Amino acid sequence: MTAKLYTYEQSGNSYKVRLLLSFLQVEVEHIEIDFIGDEQHGPEFLKINPRGEVPVLVDGDRTFRDSASILTYLAGTHSKSSWWSDDVSEQAAIIDWLAFASSWVQYGVFTARAILSFKGPYNGLGTESNETTLREATIRGVKSLEILETALKDNEWLALGRPTIADIAVFPYVALAPMGDISLEPYPAIRAWIGRIRQLPNFFPIAGLDDPDYRRRDKAA
Repeated sequence: MTAKLYTYEQSGNSYKVRLLLSFLQVEVEHIEIDFIGDEQHGPEFLKINPRGEVPVLVDGDRTFRDSASILTYLAGTHSKSSWWSDDVSEQAAIIDWLAFASSWVQYGVFTARAILSFKGPYNGLGTESNETTLREATIRGVKSLEILETALKDNEWLALGRPTIADIAVFPYVALAPMGDISLEPYPAIRAWIGRIRQLPNFFPIAGLDDPDYRRRDKAA
């Protein structure tokens, strides 16, 4: 039975999973959710994920409802790949960055992008954007970029000296930070890391990566 991935094309968290699937060359059935139309909070989808979030991976009788768990499951299932590890200490090093993506990145550059380009924080803080939320997201976003810049100054990759799901988990919303008016220009190590990820075999971009103003320009048209 083919696994099913419930996704939204412009969701960075969904993109993480789709990107890993591309790197692994693994096929699943993609089911696009009308996120802007709030399909994720409809009764049918809430049966699959009571959290009302994407992505969701359903593989047989197993359901994973968070990008971090999906990345871990896929990388671990395809254990001959280099994206995961069988060593517990190395797993912990990867998970450290998954946690960073779910906290610092989520409530920083993720939230600023959501407010300015999608008109709502979309992070469990409600659906209304306001100046305080945006200001706090910008402060946290800049701090997270400073932390990441320091980590990448002497390292090409975030964990284990090679590309892992740590990089995939952190990459999308950091690379899309300009959509939230947070510039990447002060961070040469981050920009070089983004360039390395983009050179990996089977990489594909997400909307906004090369044109951070596309949603605001479309709204103004």
